[in-house]
Amino acid sequence: MQRRKFLTLAGASLASLLVLNTVADAATRPVLVRPPARVRVQLEGETHALASADKLTWHYRDVTVRLLPQGTALAVRVQCPGAALRAVVLEWQYDIIPTIPVLGDAWERTYGDVQFQPASFGRQLPWYFVQHGAKPAATVCFGVKTGCNTLCYWQVGEGVLRLTLDASSAGVGVQLGPRELLAATIVATAGQAGEDTFATARRFCGMLCPIPRLPRQPVYGINDWYFAYGNNSADLILQHTRLLADLMPAGDNRPFSVIDAGWAAYSPALPGDCCWQDDFSRPNAKFPDMARLGGDIRQLGMRPGLWTRPLCAPHDTPASRLLPPIAGRNDPRKPVLDPTIAENIALIQRNFATYQSWGYELVKHDFSTFDLLGRWGFEMTDSFTTPGWRFHDNTRTTAEVILDLYRAIRQAAGPAYLIGCDTVGHLAAGLFELNRIGDDTSGLEWDRTRKMGVNTLGFRLVQHNKFFAADGDCVGLTPKVPWAQNEQWLRLLAGSGAPLLVSAQPEAVGAAQKIALKTAFTQAAKVQPVGEPLDWLTTPRPRRWRLDGQVVDFDWS
Repeated sequence: MQRRKFLTLAGASLASLLVLNTVADAATRPVLVRPPARVRVQLEGETHALASADKLTWHYRDVTVRLLPQGTALAVRVQCPGAALRAVVLEWQYDIIPTIPVLGDAWERTYGDVQFQPASFGRQLPWYFVQHGAKPAATVCFGVKTGCNTLCYWQVGEGVLRLTLDASSAGVGVQLGPRELLAATIVATAGQAGEDTFATARRFCGMLCPIPRLPRQPVYGINDWYFAYGNNSADLILQHTRLLADLMPAGDNRPFSVIDAGWAAYSPALPGDCCWQDDFSRPNAKFPDMARLGGDIRQLGMRPGLWTRPLCAPHDTPASRLLPPIAGRNDPRKPVLDPTIAENIALIQRNFATYQSWGYELVKHDFSTFDLLGRWGFEMTDSFTTPGWRFHDNTRTTAEVILDLYRAIRQAAGPAYLIGCDTVGHLAAGLFELNRIGDDTSGLEWDRTRKMGVNTLGFRLVQHNKFFAADGDCVGLTPKVPWAQNEQWLRLLAGSGAPLLVSAQPEAVGAAQKIALKTAFTQAAKVQPVGEPLDWLTTPRPRRWRLDGQVVDFDWS
């Protein structure tokens, strides 16, 4: 067995948590998470402490939690055959100076609300956290591997490190029956010599998702949403594509022209509603031939893409196939498919197969987290959804239901790229080539782009090409947003190495904009180093960035 030693870092005592593998230390500084001091289980209406003789196998009646070392990771497996399981909670003793800054992730998109903050036990840190220290070796990361079967969050402070593995199935506990659930796999690391906090966090994201599914080449192009806002048509899409086609670089990495919401058949209950449509396998009258439109886009030198909402149910869907109404999801005009019903998954897969048959090379699928749970990520503080309701099949956890939906979409999409929007990034990793990492930017107000775009790019670029291509959202190029601000957002996206998509209203595209767009598209089409926010430790909207080896300052006022 390889020699190991306890690791103690400046600013925080980790001796009770981590073991450092000295043989591999020079290369990657992997650490093994030690077993927790306490394990509890939350059943319906009650919480119980588990007992253990070896700190690896824990028991309460017929509930068993097994902690299995797997290399430098620690797998958590749970059996609960006789009761509805809500969560498993692991706790370690963890002495941390309260002023040391800590960064967590987000449940789905960010909402302009992530940043390094002093440790506070009351704050949930979804999926992973990064603790910054004054020295490189004092940067410490804890997390769970992507694709886990529970919704996981950390809490740090008051002498405790807590990991909650939420195993709920919708608004009730999951009925596991005789099966054993691999709830999550815990991974940790510490900074190594010559490595700043950003580099440590990126390396750590690679440990959490060892096999990402990535685009073959950088993704860039156009999307109509931020000037059309659903009032689009086949003619408008071709006008938009023609407008920007001449600004695209030559070469084999062709740009995308993405048709956003507004193309599908309208619901009779909501005629004209662009974001809630009735049949996502049929276009409406403004889009007479989707296959032909895709071919026309290709003739103009771009690759066709389109938007869809997978859990949107046709208006005549039987009630037995729908999710029950709950707060946030109780409009009878907007029925939602229950993804635990095989017939619904088959319908969703047929839609994606249709997009393939039309020749679309990228599909952006949206709203699935909200449609499933009735809440946005920023609302998931006390619980993920309204208590008390259940899926048709409640033998799977909410995380498993989401994963099964994503896998079904992935299978049906074939070679097309997938962009998840309002999707759970930690579960999308390894399945989707791209993921929208923040809430919508804007073609109407600069403050929204500054809040949502700059913040999310600053704090989730560590995931770029580690989980997926991290899409910070579009440049909404319209007369309503001052060009002086939008030009900076365009330069940041183009130089970040992440996807660049532009919504360009014709009236806002003059000579200066054409020059800047041509430069930006040429830059975004090639592989670049990932942009690094140099002041991300101290501000929610980083101003100083390292882009392609150069330090660039931005003014987000």
